[in-house]
Amino acid sequence: MIGILAHLFDPLTLLAMVAGIAVVALFQNGASAFGRAFAAVGPLFTADPAKDRDAARAAMLKIDQVAQLRGLACTDRVKTASPFLTDAARKLANCDRAEQFELWASRSLSDRAQRHAAARNVWLSIADAAPALGMAGTIIGLVGMFAAMDDPAALGPAMALALLTTFYGVVIANVIAAPVANRLTDLSDRELAWQREAAGHMAAIARRENIPMRRASIREVA
Repeated sequence: MIGILAHLFDPLTLLAMVAGIAVVALFQNGASAFGRAFAAVGPLFTADPAKDRDAARAAMLKIDQVAQLRGLACTDRVKTASPFLTDAARKLANCDRAEQFELWASRSLSDRAQRHAAARNVWLSIADAAPALGMAGTIIGLVGMFAAMDDPAALGPAMALALLTTFYGVVIANVIAAPVANRLTDLSDRELAWQREAAGHMAAIARRENIPMRRASIREVA
């Protein structure tokens, strides 16, 4: 078994495959998205959208209470571990109209969705490129075999190249890249879901708190 596994590992072939796949993904997505895709690997194991959602709901209750007791200007005093909620509370405290907050929330969530999609698309590109480059390596190996038919000693390395590149392509695509892309999609959908919920709650608070302000302004003008 160990001997078989040793034959399956060819550092030079694997390095060539990884380099080729990286070049394809880099050209398709750009350096920024490429770096973001690998930075997103860490949160794959630590992210907990359900916990973040529950924490966001608890923070929203506090923000709602502060808004009712002290007004919108004090909502940014609620402490939260989420950068999104911190920015949202600060924006809520400084907005003059509910429409301003709603516009900010819409743009912010749209930008987040685009960043998430960019990271996910890199892994999808890797999943697409790996089998194609594996097939290219297989063709190169077969050409080497046919070119060395009169030299039995050269047939083995050429056959190994043909099979290993296909093997590496399948493993990289289906064991690494595709599962990572699927996991990122799931985390993105769940994260954006609770962020939209929180933004909607804050927008409702802004509309509620701005109504008395508008009425007071109308009375002052009258």
